[in-house]
Amino acid sequence: MKFRSIDSRVLAGLAVSSFMIVVAGCQSGDSGGTAAQPKVSATELRAYCPTVSLREGTAFLNSYAKGGQDDPAKLLYQASISDVTRSCSRADGMLTLNVAVAGKVVSGPAGGPGKVTLPVRVVVVRGQEVLYSKLQPHEITVADPAAATQFVVNDQNVTFPIPEEGSVQVFAGFDEGAPVKAKGKGKGKK
Repeated sequence: MKFRSIDSRVLAGLAVSSFMIVVAGCQSGDSGGTAAQPKVSATELRAYCPTVSLREGTAFLNSYAKGGQDDPAKLLYQASISDVTRSCSRADGMLTLNVAVAGKVVSGPAGGPGKVTLPVRVVVVRGQEVLYSKLQPHEITVADPAAATQFVVNDQNVTFPIPEEGSVQVFAGFDEGAPVKAKGKGKGKK
């Protein structure tokens, strides 16, 4: 019996075709009485929307029982960020990003069911100038310590003046440090 390997381009084509069929199915039919979605112009589609990156060391967060720092037996939980994304809108010379951070929390040997607070920060910088910084404590409930708990943190109002393309960087990640003050006045962790 002879097997042929499937070219990755064929798989990608099938995936895109399937996605288009699903999207077309979602777009057709009666709106069910809901308000019509606003139209997006071609200019808006081509407009600059900075990507979101994770800074080195901010994608993972370990929490230990008191006095057990770096002791694997005293690990309460480990959180990790698996994906970041954004969407952009423009109005009155301002750019607003809706930044989403997704990941999971896994209980450690000293952990159990209960509430966990994840310190997630979104920062926008232009050179050394901080245009936006917000630390958002996000509380999740770990129900089953034997399974990973998914989370999504969303900051819908990351707003700053519309920049020149490529002039700003947007970062998201865990941050246990002091808040950074906007407009470059703070010296804390970014």
